[in-house]
Amino acid sequence: MKRLLLVLGIVWYLAVPEVQAQNCLGVPVKEGGGFEMVSYDSKGKTTGTLLYKFKNVKTEGGATVIDMEFESFDKKGTSQLKNLYQMRCDGNQLVLDANSLVAMEQQRMFKDMNMKFTSSDIIYPGQLAVGQQLQDASIHGEGASGPLNVTFDMGMNNRKVEAQEKITVPAGTYDAYKVTSDMTVKTKMGMGMTMEAQSVSYRVPGVLWDVKSETYRKGKLLGYTELSKVF
Repeated sequence: MKRLLLVLGIVWYLAVPEVQAQNCLGVPVKEGGGFEMVSYDSKGKTTGTLLYKFKNVKTEGGATVIDMEFESFDKKGTSQLKNLYQMRCDGNQLVLDANSLVAMEQQRMFKDMNMKFTSSDIIYPGQLAVGQQLQDASIHGEGASGPLNVTFDMGMNNRKVEAQEKITVPAGTYDAYKVTSDMTVKTKMGMGMTMEAQSVSYRVPGVLWDVKSETYRKGKLLGYTELSKVF
């Protein structure tokens, strides 16, 4: 019996590293892990919390595929929205589901419209460098609200690494790469509406998500998020 338990223990010990060895661009990834972001308005007042949790981590064709559950909470801690995204680490790049570009307000609006989305996903190379131009990303959606057809288009263009800066957020101090992009949102439901904004995100090697992101419109800060916890 002791010998059997010893053999089973060795088998278990050898199997566990294989499960834990899954990583994304050198960052260990395990189910149940994730990170938390705090959102603020333009005046620095807390507006809510964004929670991202790795629900399923698997290997497909040599790539690590991560199903990531997203949940937003208001400033009182009440859950507002849940969604599921996918991240894929393929070779030396991180591919992020472009559905994550859709703002919470838009996701609520589309909830009962049976929207079908196609996208050109967000790609981050494993190695960033100042002056680097990144690939554009976009998402297109079609649905219906009663008799009205609904279309949604969002583009993330002119993505580039502008600088490397030291920034401090609740989770710590980082040497981060500043990535800027132009964002255009077009929604049509009977009448059309277009909004343009600028996005600034700060990315750090060894962290899979932005440690900070800011949204501007015509040079005016609309709001921002900061990394508060990694677990």
